[in-house]
Amino acid sequence: MGWLQRLFGMEKPAEAQVNPAPVETAPEGGEIAPERVGLNGEYDQSGLAKRVALAFDQDSNLADEERLWVAQTGGTVVLKGEVTDQGTLDQMVSIAQGVSGCTNVDTSQVTVG
Repeated sequence: MGWLQRLFGMEKPAEAQVNPAPVETAPEGGEIAPERVGLNGEYDQSGLAKRVALAFDQDSNLADEERLWVAQTGGTVVLKGEVTDQGTLDQMVSIAQGVSGCTNVDTSQVTVG
């Protein structure tokens, strides 16, 4: 099971991208904030977290850490739970930082080991 399936209960949508261009306006009008852009450029309240999960799925060197969760608070990606080793956590932070809209990665709720 991949990250998107485990965390959000969804298969990868056709045309899904880690860094899509917005294709619609925000519900209140105007441009969609970078952290609210969904997998296909639509408005999505959890867009950043879903795109980070997609980026994790697309990295062949990164296995699904079944006891780790991805959330977001604004532009901050929040990782919660447990990872097997520090190298894996460092790789996940690096991947998350490469997703548009990510301004910070919070790992304070992650234990290693």
